Amino acid sequence: MALRNAVMAALLEGEASGYDLAKGFEASVANFWMATPQQIYRELERMESEGLVSARLVHQERRPNKRLFSLTAAGRDAVRAYTAEASSKPMAIRDELMVKVQCVDIGDLAAVRAGITERVERSAAKLARFERMRERLLAGRTEEEFLATAERVGPYLTLLGGLALERTNVTWGRTVLKTLERRASTSV
Repeated sequence: MALRNAVMAALLEGEASGYDLAKGFEASVANFWMATPQQIYRELERMESEGLVSARLVHQERRPNKRLFSLTAAGRDAVRAYTAEASSKPMAIRDELMVKVQCVDIGDLAAVRAGITERVERSAAKLARFERMRERLLAGRTEEEFLATAERVGPYLTLLGGLALERTNVTWGRTVLKTLERRASTSV
């Protein structure tokens, strides 16, 4: 998947500046796609030159002017074409911490435990943030009501994936920490 597809997905929410998109990536699509603000700005420029997005200049007082981007008809066509493509590539995982856990039997146990603890804390924080996002999206409705009446359900469905991933990270990390703690106490 190219960054442009994630940017177009984010622009389905409506017009946004590069800054808004970068912040939005942190708050929404970060559960499935990571990008730096610089990468987003470069991609927006390319997409504009290809006619996938259009930009308008907003004059601001006391702040620099900003450009707001929106999908063009060609951009919406590109989204449709992208979603029609076969998804044949399996998800690739490259996780340095997993490699360290694999080596824990002869590695630095304290360092690996610290890494796992940090991951659990980060995942728990993301999980709390995602839960707040879920509550805002539901706005007092049940999940069934929301899914039946919402104009767009894609952001909610991807949020559910992010929630599941972070719950798994927390559960796995806590299991690893307990296992390592038990092994350390029995080897004394």
